[in-house]
Amino acid sequence: MPTKTQDKIRAFEPYVETKGEEYMGDKMRAHFTAILNGWKKQLMEEVDRTVHHMQDEAANFPDPADRASQEEEFSLELRTRDRERKLIKKIDETLQLIEDNDYGWCDSCGVEIGIRRLEARPTATLCIDCKTLAEIKEKQLGS
Repeated sequence: MPTKTQDKIRAFEPYVETKGEEYMGDKMRAHFTAILNGWKKQLMEEVDRTVHHMQDEAANFPDPADRASQEEEFSLELRTRDRERKLIKKIDETLQLIEDNDYGWCDSCGVEIGIRRLEARPTATLCIDCKTLAEIKEKQLGS
């Protein structure tokens, strides 16, 4: 189930290609730059909200059960923010790929990743075929 942040990310107009348009031309790169920058901004706002929430809610409860509940809540929030921090780093790396004109091609086989896949997962670095193959290999090794 998508989170509130993921729902907000999806609030963009899908890219409409024009006939004969070059894959990952200026207009297309600008589209993905806007998506990634919007996503990054939302994640940064979540980080700020967490910091303020933890400062506002931090209390020294005399009851050990209340204290433990609060610590668990804060722990969950911090783990979520850590995942988001890693995602922000990945977004920054992806924005650099766009700037370097290296965005949109599969790291493994070199084919176009595809606009719809990139809209669904803007930080994708593998085409769907290579990603599926990698997941199968990972599952086999993990079993």
